[in-house]
Amino acid sequence: MVLDMKPFVLGSSILVLSCVAAFAQTEPPPLTFVQPVPPVAIQAVQDHLRAAGAYSGAVDGVWGPDSEAALQRFQASRQLQATGQLNQATVDALDLNTVALLGMQPVSSQPLPSPDTLRSSSVREIQSRLHDLGFYAGNIDGVWGQSTQAAIQQFQQNRGLRPNGELNQATLSAMGLNPDELAYR
Repeated sequence: MVLDMKPFVLGSSILVLSCVAAFAQTEPPPLTFVQPVPPVAIQAVQDHLRAAGAYSGAVDGVWGPDSEAALQRFQASRQLQATGQLNQATVDALDLNTVALLGMQPVSSQPLPSPDTLRSSSVREIQSRLHDLGFYAGNIDGVWGQSTQAAIQQFQQNRGLRPNGELNQATLSAMGLNPDELAYR
């Protein structure tokens, strides 16, 4: 017998999807697949938690301790297991669309122009997003430098991407940014 379970774990903006094979108690732990959660999906969860009266923080697409605590409060108020993880029962109770929540845009393989050609407004957007995710502590000044590049590399390593420090479409998508919306000189 195979059970197909899809818990949505939103800690640190990561979505964990797992499939569990239920054969015997001696089976090894289930495999877990990790992929980035787009900020728009986190915003939807935060918005629904706010509408339910469980969340009073900013609907900013950043999953932090306040969001997790709100999810636990919501789960407890609905007699769900208060894990702080978004599972199917919680998705249903929040009246969220699972397909929309998990919707992923295909990532193009087209290379991006050099970060040196980004407009400062786009660099600030990248720096701000890296700061919100806890990877960038420098000034959000719109200047592409070593600290921004190092933050990109740390983010890539943390997200299971090739940690080359290069700005590419997979990295931007994992950050929840649309590569097509960046402005170049």
